[in-house]
Amino acid sequence: MVLNDLSDSLKGTLKKIANAVYIDSKLIKEVVRDIQRALLQSDVNVKLVLSLSKKIEKRALQEKPPAGMSNREHVIHIVYDELVNILGKSRELPIKKQIIMMTGLYGQGKTTSCGKLATYFKNRGLRPALIAGDVHRPAAFEQLKQISEKAEVPFYGDKKEKNAVKVVNDGINKFKRTSDVIIVDTSGRHKLEDDLIQEMKDIFQTAKPNEKLLVIDAAIGQQAGSQAKAFNDTVDITGIILTKLDGTAKGGGAISAAAEVGAPILFIGTGEHSNDFETFDPASFISRILGMGDIKSLLEKAELSMKGKDVEKTAKRMMSGKFTLHDMYDQMDMLSGMGPLNKIADMLPGNFSGRIKNVDMGSTENKLQKFRIIMDSMTNEEMENPNIVRASRIKRIARGSGVENKDVKELIKYYNMTKRMMKGLSGNRKMRKNLMKQLQFGN
Repeated sequence: MVLNDLSDSLKGTLKKIANAVYIDSKLIKEVVRDIQRALLQSDVNVKLVLSLSKKIEKRALQEKPPAGMSNREHVIHIVYDELVNILGKSRELPIKKQIIMMTGLYGQGKTTSCGKLATYFKNRGLRPALIAGDVHRPAAFEQLKQISEKAEVPFYGDKKEKNAVKVVNDGINKFKRTSDVIIVDTSGRHKLEDDLIQEMKDIFQTAKPNEKLLVIDAAIGQQAGSQAKAFNDTVDITGIILTKLDGTAKGGGAISAAAEVGAPILFIGTGEHSNDFETFDPASFISRILGMGDIKSLLEKAELSMKGKDVEKTAKRMMSGKFTLHDMYDQMDMLSGMGPLNKIADMLPGNFSGRIKNVDMGSTENKLQKFRIIMDSMTNEEMENPNIVRASRIKRIARGSGVENKDVKELIKYYNMTKRMMKGLSGNRKMRKNLMKQLQFGN
């Protein structure tokens, strides 16, 4: 879950509004104090908190709800609106030929973010390349090299060269004709120093980057503001990447820093894997924190995980009631490609993730993985027609996949249950038509 503590506090505040017998000034002031406390405990800048809370209180006390909206719904909507506003406007990096300069202090996740960014552009049909412009940290060269190999993108660096500007210049000359997006990793420091600032200026002059991104660790705290301002004064930051935005991070300091420099947050990192990297949309982010879900990001993850597969064919088969183990395997593949189930549940509305324990998620993930292993040991005939899987076949499949007979029987039971559900869906003409239309397979 993104920003667990802040999310829990704000969801509790919304619950207080939703359960109130009536909305009055006493309740609104109490809600505002709760929001202030939650934000301050998450390291959000004091001035930003006071400004936000004043706006919420003023609007909640003075504005009348629009037609068709209750007082409770209106106050909740005001809280949502103002939280979105402090995050600024959303912006996406253009999918085009460009040079990107990455900046940030040591330990912020800058080099890891270089690899995630390269994967992001690669998934969108561009040819990215990485340049190891950090010549001071001994492990930086090897780390970026390993990241590039894992992401399967070109890499340039020179372990012997200590002139960062020369390395960057040579790398750009190497890739300018063969790559669409050149991502330059630069040196960090434990704190901002004159030589780091000068080096950044020199690289900026040499690379002439289209984008200058600042990478900030979500756990950095209140000092993030002054650091972000110093980087912005040096190279004019055009976007921010927030890293390590998992359940334990407070995150408020990093969010405040983004507001202070006036640069939009472009991406958030929620883990070490390449798919733990999401485009940032303020409305979706606040919606997720408040337990309202993030269907947009969920659909983007699903689309990427199904890339290269005939999604239209699979959807049409499922809508027609023809559902085989091949189709179920594709479903499980998609879920696996979207990341951990607890993060998927986090994107569903209605505080879905809060109602499901992580241990249940882990158990479900293990079971789905076991089902896929079992299906890998089945013949094409058995995958197309699971009804023929009887005692002798069950024994053979179990032996081939290293599981017990009962596990194979559980897979068949799960398949039959899923098939009945799909059959019920295909029998609902109105729902089927709407789904096909949304998937752009129908009219």
